[in-house]
Amino acid sequence: MKTTAAIAVVSGLVSCAVASPAKRSVTAITVKGNAFFAGDERFYIRGVDYQPGGASDAKDPIADATACKRDIVKFKSLGLNTIRVYTVDNTADHDECMNALADAGIYLALDVNTPKYSINRAEPEVSYNKVYLQSIFATIDAFEKYDNTLLFFSGNEVINDDATTSCAPYVKAVTRDMKSYINSRGYRSIPVGYSAADVDSNRFQMAEYMNCGADAIRSDFFAFNDYSWCDPSSYEISGWDQKVAKYSNYSIPLFLSEYGCNKNTRKFEEVASLYSTDMTGVYSGGLVYEYSEEGSKYGLVTIDGDSVTEGADFTALKTALAGTKDPSGDGGYKSDGSASACPTKSSTWNVTIAADELPAFPSGADEYLKNGAGTGPGLKGAGSQSSGSKTTQLADAASGAVTSGASAGSSTSSKGAAPSMHMGEFSMGPLVCGIIVLASTIFGATLI
Repeated sequence: MKTTAAIAVVSGLVSCAVASPAKRSVTAITVKGNAFFAGDERFYIRGVDYQPGGASDAKDPIADATACKRDIVKFKSLGLNTIRVYTVDNTADHDECMNALADAGIYLALDVNTPKYSINRAEPEVSYNKVYLQSIFATIDAFEKYDNTLLFFSGNEVINDDATTSCAPYVKAVTRDMKSYINSRGYRSIPVGYSAADVDSNRFQMAEYMNCGADAIRSDFFAFNDYSWCDPSSYEISGWDQKVAKYSNYSIPLFLSEYGCNKNTRKFEEVASLYSTDMTGVYSGGLVYEYSEEGSKYGLVTIDGDSVTEGADFTALKTALAGTKDPSGDGGYKSDGSASACPTKSSTWNVTIAADELPAFPSGADEYLKNGAGTGPGLKGAGSQSSGSKTTQLADAASGAVTSGASAGSSTSSKGAAPSMHMGEFSMGPLVCGIIVLASTIFGATLI
């Protein structure tokens, strides 16, 4: 009978272990001035863009725990602290992969949009609607609980030429809405911003636009794709020196959401400049495009089933990152700064909506701010791009924005409607486990 009692106790302990996964310790990233910080230490993004299968095969790479853990080994070998994922399924379980990333000290920069739930640059007014917001809010719900969720991208390359700059107000409205949702739900202040295409004619105007106006509608950061440094090159030949000068007064974090020109042999010589004090007063690092080869000759590795083969670019990037340390101290960041001036209409900036107006919050979507988004549509949903109207209702830019949650740059959650549970905080798991163990022990004792 003692054996039976022991089994009962052990069963309780096993149940406890299953019910209460190990907590992960990772410092949530915050925004201070024009930089990211992990506590009091300046944080520079050293990352890669991670979307095995590519854009043509929309899959969630961090829902596949086995493949994720396989690739984390490569991320650690490269010396990364961040990966960017372009598409996730907001109905999937991401605990195992996100915890494994946290164990490796790796953060997630996440695009909240999917191919079916995103702003359509051809009809932005139709694609900005309640159905769309429900999907991206559900994605926020799915990832806010992880302290290694570094940031959310509200859009990616929505503007890809001068004509499509008319989409800018819709991108900014989505950014406003995401920040409002995070605040209304009492979540940690996870930074929200935009990833711009490598379009030189309007990129700076978009940066200004996303950083102008009231705090409630400004981005928390701005990122852009930049393939102008093609080895062999230099800080001056690539024109990166001119960009640093151009953005020298920019008051929010700036980083490269994609970089790594592949016109010639890639040696990643730009890494030495990107993490030097030539640039760190303005830039906060960047993400190399891309981890896996998807037919465009940018891949660092080739994935074939369960096999991962490192390419020459993998070795080159690993060498470049290993040979480049972050600057000591704060890297020359600006601790404060003012909002940008909103750009005016021009041949390269086709925005006709007034700077103090934005598309109004879609009718009925305010219920998500009060009650949460509920279950998302995942990757099999019908889509949202045709769910709106061709008529755009305008309102004061900050109308309806929720600012009463955690303040920008703060890691302290407000006491909102639904405070989030972060890794490392108190949960019901230990209490439940304690009850299980106690019950198992008592039951075991009765059998002795």
